Amino acid sequence: MHYQLAQVNIAKFRLPQDHPVNKDFVDNLDRVNAIAEQAPGFVWRFVGGGNNALDVQISDDPLIAVNMSVWSDIRTLVDFVYRNDDHKLFMRRRKEWFDKIDFHMVLWWIEADRRPTLEEARIRLELLRQQGPTYAAFTFKRPFAEPSGDLVDPFAEKCA
Repeated sequence: MHYQLAQVNIAKFRLPQDHPVNKDFVDNLDRVNAIAEQAPGFVWRFVGGGNNALDVQISDDPLIAVNMSVWSDIRTLVDFVYRNDDHKLFMRRRKEWFDKIDFHMVLWWIEADRRPTLEEARIRLELLRQQGPTYAAFTFKRPFAEPSGDLVDPFAEKCA
């Protein structure tokens, strides 16, 4: 069986989503999502009523935003998150828009061609909070191997 990597990250807006402070983030979300969709290894991303998931509530807190996607493997996700210049620009600015959340991101392996649900994402975040990184819910800092293969350092530079 082949596996793919699911990820979810949540963020808590400092101010309501439609506040002018958040305009640059909201206005560029579709552009950055389009870049992700063209990135090597991208498989799928969760969307709500529009082209993003800003209208979807994952919790009772209306300031919480959710991003969930599936990638072919951990290296391609690392490449997009930490090496794509457009994405890095917005990562560097996240304190302008979002408060710090202790458990905001989790990774887990899923069967190829299966799509994770928001409920599954909530469960995985809670597992990470309660147990720390495990095979069922882990982080970039403490990755676990795909069930069918060996994990290599996802941050290692690619060979020439």
